Amino acid sequence: MELLSYRDKVCVVTGAASGIGKAVCQQLVELGAKVYGLDRNEAAIEGLAGFIATDLSSKESIDAAFAQLPQAIDCFFGVAGLSGAKTGYWVTFTVNFIANKYITETYLEPRMAPGSSIAYVTSCGGLMWEKWSREYKKIMDCKTWEEMVAFMKKVSPRDGVGVMAYTLSKRAMNYYTALKAVDYAAKGIRVNALLPGSTDTGMKQEFEKMAGGQEKLLKENGAIGRLATPEEMAAPLLFLNSDMACFVSGLMLIADMGHNGEKVLGRSKNQLDVPAALGIYNTRFFQNMLKKHTS
Repeated sequence: MELLSYRDKVCVVTGAASGIGKAVCQQLVELGAKVYGLDRNEAAIEGLAGFIATDLSSKESIDAAFAQLPQAIDCFFGVAGLSGAKTGYWVTFTVNFIANKYITETYLEPRMAPGSSIAYVTSCGGLMWEKWSREYKKIMDCKTWEEMVAFMKKVSPRDGVGVMAYTLSKRAMNYYTALKAVDYAAKGIRVNALLPGSTDTGMKQEFEKMAGGQEKLLKENGAIGRLATPEEMAAPLLFLNSDMACFVSGLMLIADMGHNGEKVLGRSKNQLDVPAALGIYNTRFFQNMLKKHTS
C-alpha cells in the first residue's frame, strides 16, 4: 500500500526472529522498505537489507549492532521483549526498558530527521502507568546505561521476580513513550506505542502461566475468545510508523479487542491496579507462592 509510504525507507526492527517482530519485518519487506533486523536468534526472512545478531541485555552488543547500521534511520520498531517468566528481574527489565531508552537517546535521536518515527511494543500489562509512575519515574532522569542499571538494582535483586519486572518495565515504557513524544515534537520525530492484547507468539505458554491458564489468557482479548495473530499486531504497528499517522504522536494504541473497555465499563475486573515494585515481591515466600501459581 503506497499510502503507508515505506518504500526505500530505512527501518530497524528488534525482536525480528519471531512473533510480532518477524511479521513486521516480512510486511515491511513486501512494502519495499530497507529492513534491518536485530535479534539474539537468526531471523530467516527473505529480503532483509541486513540482520545483526544482538543481545539487548548488553550495552556492548547494542553498540556493535548500531555501528553496522545506516547513519540515517527513518523508522524504528522496538518489538523485542521478555515476559519475565523464564528470566530474572535484571535481564527482563534491561531488555524491556533500559535497552529501548538507551537506543532511543544514543542512536535514534541523532540519526533521525524530521518526519521519522518510533513505535515501541509495550503491553496492556503496563496500563495504570500514570497512577504508579512514582515507582519508576526517577529512571527517566538517568543519562547513561550505568545509571539506569544502578536504579534497577535498587528496585530488586538479580533473582527478583521477573514477571514484576515485566509489569514495571512496560509501565515505564508507556510513560517514556509520552515523554519522548513531547520532547521530540519540535524535532518532527513521532513516538508511539502499541499495547497488544494476548498474542499467539513463542511466549504464549509463558503468558498462559502468568494469567493463570489458557482460558484466562483468552479472556484478556475480550469477548472474541481467541489470541491475536502476530500479523494482526504488526498491522497497527505499521500504521503508527507510516505517513498515514503523520500527525499522531504520544498515542498508546490498545489492541485487545475491547477488553480494556470492559474494565472501564465495569464488566471485567481490573487486576492491574496494584504496585509493581514492592519489597515483598523479592521475598522467598512470595517467589515460592508465584511458582505454585505458574507451575
